[in-house]
Amino acid sequence: MHQRARRYQIAVCGDSEIQNKEQGEIAYAIGREIARQGCTLIQGGRGGVMEAAARGCLECGGLTVAILPSASFSEANRYSQVVIPTGLGWTRNSLVVLAADGVIAIGGRGGTLSEIAYAWMYGKPVVAITGEPSIQGWSSILAGKKIDDRRDDIILSANSAEEAVKILIKEINNRREKMG
Repeated sequence: MHQRARRYQIAVCGDSEIQNKEQGEIAYAIGREIARQGCTLIQGGRGGVMEAAARGCLECGGLTVAILPSASFSEANRYSQVVIPTGLGWTRNSLVVLAADGVIAIGGRGGTLSEIAYAWMYGKPVVAITGEPSIQGWSSILAGKKIDDRRDDIILSANSAEEAVKILIKEINNRREKMG
């Protein structure tokens, strides 16, 4: 029987409203790079960073998955191909992270902070987009830091879409090799 390798699933987390042009551009570029690398985009299905990343991924021929906080399919941004309504509110942030092999955070407020924390607790690699002053929020604050002593690594940082996806895929591969 022929086995087919599972695509890496990369979550992109960030503001539900674009804070500035640079944030929207890097989210879009990250979505495109996720598609170029043959990965699946996991996102919260709403606007802002999630929508920009989904648009970039879809326009580059990638697969986009939305895990919604509401119970309604209609809440999903128009670039979401697979839509999973949860009815769980903010609790859905844990599902976004669990559905991913790794996380890229772009800016972000409280919701993004919870996704970064879930990723840390679940042992998922996290790449935080930096680039002050244009990219503000939790990704810039936590880049290069540890959340606590449960892990030996840090939240990795990147300044570009290509760098972020490359670093994350490398980290996912390293973790898979260690697990056997």
